[in-house]
Amino acid sequence: MDSTYRDMLADVADMYYLQDKTQSEIAEKLGLSRVKIYRLLKEARDAGVVEILIHRSRARNERLERELCERFNLSDALVLDTGGLEQAEVWRGIGEITARYIERQLKDNSTIAVCLGRTTYEVVHAIRPGLRVNVRIAQALGSIPFATQEVDSGTLARQLASKLGGEVLYLPSPMIADSAEAAGVLRRQPAIERTMAAARAADIALLGIGNLDPAHSPLIAAAAQGAERRAEIFADGAVGDIVGQIFTEDGRLHQHELTDRIIGLNLEELRRIPTVIAVALGVAKATAILGALRTGVVNVLGTDDAAASEILRLSKARVTGRRC
Repeated sequence: MDSTYRDMLADVADMYYLQDKTQSEIAEKLGLSRVKIYRLLKEARDAGVVEILIHRSRARNERLERELCERFNLSDALVLDTGGLEQAEVWRGIGEITARYIERQLKDNSTIAVCLGRTTYEVVHAIRPGLRVNVRIAQALGSIPFATQEVDSGTLARQLASKLGGEVLYLPSPMIADSAEAAGVLRRQPAIERTMAAARAADIALLGIGNLDPAHSPLIAAAAQGAERRAEIFADGAVGDIVGQIFTEDGRLHQHELTDRIIGLNLEELRRIPTVIAVALGVAKATAILGALRTGVVNVLGTDDAAASEILRLSKARVTGRRC
């Protein structure tokens, strides 16, 4: 689509959505039929010239939020009440309640470190455009070349910067280097050093939690780990990862050669960031979320009520010594 035609779509959308003109009024003004205006408005939506956001009041489970905060010493917990919601709506809902939380935390000249993932995509998508708070967005983890483009950390950083009117600092690197030596060379590149320094000094970090499921884990997919190597990881007690850093259920860093090949923030660097927001949902991820909370990295958790209940059950069972 050339820029002239795109501008025309924007003009039609502006008259309809912002100036409150009817389709008939726009048609008369432009010398077109009303049917043509209807089609242009639809095309504007399909092409992304117009984005329509519906702001629902999402229900949250305050009891589970309090229990999570008390059990894991969190600053905040955001637990979506999923009663009656379809799965797609659960994803959108967790994105919206987390986005509203981030919007309240934003200040001029602050820095946000962003990582890849489906849940972080939902959060970024739900951030309302036009806040214009002049923040820096730093990509906190390298990219995955074959990842779905819309959930990659570079894409998410760019979209968030566009919505908030700030600068984006890209990490021009793959998520996983071929070797620890290659990773060391990459980390010393000036452009990578600059972005990593900004990410380390961030005021807020937004990240997801992976559970190392071969079918859905970007880390396992990017590492091209075979069945034997995956079994090796799990045999040593690994349950999940944050920014490519693998951890065990009791929150210890998993000592694996893959860790030395990751280009991104490590757990110790994340611990120094004032607000680290992790977003993950679903009972299948409960063990991974539990391990992530025990790393001491996360101080704000966004999740759903089913996952929250299972996390609390698992943590209680481990403390009392009962089998799950």
